[in-house]
Amino acid sequence: MATLEIKNLTKKFGRKVIAVDNISLEVHDQEFLVLLGPSGCGKTTTMRMIAGLEEVTDGTILIGGVDVTELPPRKRNVSMVFQNYAIWPHMTVYENISYALKLKHMGKTEIDQVVHDVARMTKISELLERLPTQLSGGQQQRVAVARAIAVSPKVFLMDEPLSNLDAKLRVSMRTELKTIHDSAKATTVFVTHDQSEAMSIADRIVIMKDGKIIQIGSPEEVYEKSADLFVADFIGTPPTNFFDVELKKSG
Repeated sequence: MATLEIKNLTKKFGRKVIAVDNISLEVHDQEFLVLLGPSGCGKTTTMRMIAGLEEVTDGTILIGGVDVTELPPRKRNVSMVFQNYAIWPHMTVYENISYALKLKHMGKTEIDQVVHDVARMTKISELLERLPTQLSGGQQQRVAVARAIAVSPKVFLMDEPLSNLDAKLRVSMRTELKTIHDSAKATTVFVTHDQSEAMSIADRIVIMKDGKIIQIGSPEEVYEKSADLFVADFIGTPPTNFFDVELKKSG
């Protein structure tokens, strides 16, 4: 895998809307980094710029030390898992996973080996001949993850990948995604608005608000040493209590 560097990244929509406001960060090789924040904070726009799906207004994106800011998505060597899975309904699971490998002109034997390897990693070996309509939400998500891993990307991007699952399945899938990440030795950027999700799987958390980075740190650091009241309130579980006090000098 590789490091990911973002330098002074900005995204504007029109003249007035600044969705991402001059942010910089580095994702370490094989790190699981979570972009966390409320709706509209700029986290998904940031991910889409990394993937090449959104044009950068200003700033630089480097993957493995190479400037990819102007490169199209197919040349960035990144894979993305979307909130709605985005797997092809007319293809079997095997065909979904193998499609991108065929585009890379891999041989049939090698494709078969890769598909079965990632299927075992994501626990979907018995599903390879099924169509997506025959799968549960959790199974479809595993297929999307397997397809993303199969092409051996330098950076693995996940945009709210668990939000369409029920609460019980979301909890179990968190553990599975982290296990898959560790097995694949991936460099992963994961977007979520769910504080518990971020705290349970992240190596580090990037907390965003209004297009800016407010704090970067381990789950323990952002919880115990919150940068400001917004972070303390947003990350607190159970909710943080705040009191207004008046400081008076005595004597």
